[in-house]
Amino acid sequence: MLHALGSRAAFASALVAAAVMLLAACVAADDVPAAAPTRGATIAAFYGDSYTRGTGASSPERRWSTIVCAERGWYEFNPSVDGLGYVNNRGLAPGGDLVDQIVDHEPSPDVVIVTMGLNDAFSMPSAGDEIREAIADDLERFRTELPDARLVVVEPFWYQDDRPDEFEQIVEWVEDAASRVDADYIAGASHWLEGHPEWMSSDVIHPNDDGYAELARRMDAELERLGL
Repeated sequence: MLHALGSRAAFASALVAAAVMLLAACVAADDVPAAAPTRGATIAAFYGDSYTRGTGASSPERRWSTIVCAERGWYEFNPSVDGLGYVNNRGLAPGGDLVDQIVDHEPSPDVVIVTMGLNDAFSMPSAGDEIREAIADDLERFRTELPDARLVVVEPFWYQDDRPDEFEQIVEWVEDAASRVDADYIAGASHWLEGHPEWMSSDVIHPNDDGYAELARRMDAELERLGL
């Protein structure tokens, strides 16, 4: 019993330390505002955290979202923020709440890709009810306010080979909420970097350029499967 309690305490301490690093992390190069979209371009909006912002990459052009958009000729709107979750650090986004920014974007997004959930694991289980409700509310809002957009929900990314029960619970909630709004769902993303420490940056939490290239490769295959 004491061993089990000690293991949980150690895990909790590790989560707190990782949360601090995730929140404090910076992209290797400054974010580059996208030029205005060309007429008729597909507008792809990304709702994500540091893994979608590209923290750990040598430049924004090397993050997975930008690689995927460049290959497809999509216009990328990516306001993703380090440390962000469905609940965690929700008030820290420059320019206001990300959901507001995405639904208010002009032109309206044609594709919305959601990759959230990693950072909320650091507030489990105490904020579990709030997190589950926020997941459902955000996805419902995208579906209601952007009815013509293709909504793609991705299993949350994860930064270690081992996945705590708290994180697995969030994965279940995300998949369930995606199903209820009839969104496309991409499973398995938390495993895409598994077993490859060489794909991680020096902070051992975020991908490096090779890691983002792998995320782009896997995401590209999944989007092709969905006809995107």
